[in-house]
Amino acid sequence: MSSCRGQKVAGGLRVASRCPLRQPAGAPSRGLGGKMRSSCVLLAALVALAAYYIYIPLPSSISDPWKLMLLDATFRGAQQVSNMIHYLGLSHHLLALNFIIVSFGKKSAWSSAQVKVTDTDFDGVEVRVFEGPPKPEEPLKRSVVYIHGGGWALASAKIRYYDELCTAMAEELSAVIVSIEYRLVPKVFFPEKINDVVRATKYFLEPKVLEKYMVDPGRIGISGDSAGGNLAAAVGQQFTQDASLKNKLKLQALIYPVLQALDFNTPSYQQNMNTPILPRYVMVKYWVDYFKGNYDFVQAMIVNNHTSLDVEEAAALRARLNWTSLLPASIIKNYKPVVQTTGNAGIVRELPQLLDARSAPLIADQAVLQDLPKTYILTCEHDVLRDDGIMYAKRLESAGVEVTLDYFEDGFHGCMIFTSWPTNFSVGIRTRNSYINWLDQNL
Repeated sequence: MSSCRGQKVAGGLRVASRCPLRQPAGAPSRGLGGKMRSSCVLLAALVALAAYYIYIPLPSSISDPWKLMLLDATFRGAQQVSNMIHYLGLSHHLLALNFIIVSFGKKSAWSSAQVKVTDTDFDGVEVRVFEGPPKPEEPLKRSVVYIHGGGWALASAKIRYYDELCTAMAEELSAVIVSIEYRLVPKVFFPEKINDVVRATKYFLEPKVLEKYMVDPGRIGISGDSAGGNLAAAVGQQFTQDASLKNKLKLQALIYPVLQALDFNTPSYQQNMNTPILPRYVMVKYWVDYFKGNYDFVQAMIVNNHTSLDVEEAAALRARLNWTSLLPASIIKNYKPVVQTTGNAGIVRELPQLLDARSAPLIADQAVLQDLPKTYILTCEHDVLRDDGIMYAKRLESAGVEVTLDYFEDGFHGCMIFTSWPTNFSVGIRTRNSYINWLDQNL
């Protein structure tokens, strides 16, 4: 028996002896128990921090909110890593971010029994071509020129999300899908991306190329999502004015497209300013990057200082995106226009591209709009770009163009490409099915 005992202190309380206590054989070590407790505390703290990082308040009507939080947290984490790489001077943050995205999602040109997939180039522009199965009753196939999204700076025609989308389109439509790998910011800026798409599409429209892929020259459409929707709309407008083109586009299909940079306080920009995966601040930065501008302009642009009443260059264009008349009351709700009396006229003088219809198809002349083909526009409630699409649909209808506006109440920006595990969203599957169904009925 140990001779070490506790010592009595005032009040009869006993404090532990400094002598080591002998433990029964087989009893767990107190040191190990302490380490286990410390590990549990550390693990709990890490879980709490992760939950704090992942959780963001989302509307109850949005599709799969917890899955969206995890997706958004992953993307934010990748952005922070790329920002750190940029800060250390190792690479431009957009190059670093896109490297992460492509590294985890790149897919080879793999053909299936139903769809032949090949990588090639059209007039020097890289493309991935998806050739769907032929229909016995139709010797020539339909075709869609597709332009991927990513803020003009991210993603690729060769990542899994777009490869799977275009494969599904080719198979379900028995069509040829040309997915364009246009050059990205910061390697090139506006208008080089438009030039890439124009060059590749014109090449594809040449009779000998259409004959090679067995494509019907009267059944070709152009489509794209987000920034790709912006490029598709810009090219669509340009092609209607190009008298040298023998083969015209039969339709355009724009998926939550970016269409203007004059007003960052439309109801959807105000409502969804912090909604993943495209907060307002990020969208404005993409615009500045697209024009090789200065990030010092971002905060001023967020409050519409770049198109204030004293900016004469913007005055004539405001009516073309006056959302108080272009949007229905159900969308406007109680939101008020943000129109500054005085602002920063220097932004538009330094970045005149902001007011160029090639970058902002929503502000094109009515005479340009009236010549556009049948149009499909998909919009999502929880997206800063929702109102861009709705306003464009209204302007096209006013110009006499046949328009289908496909609105998803539980949708969010980018949802259509998220259809497979682990980023499979119910609204992603529904938007993709609705989009392909419209193409099937109208192309």
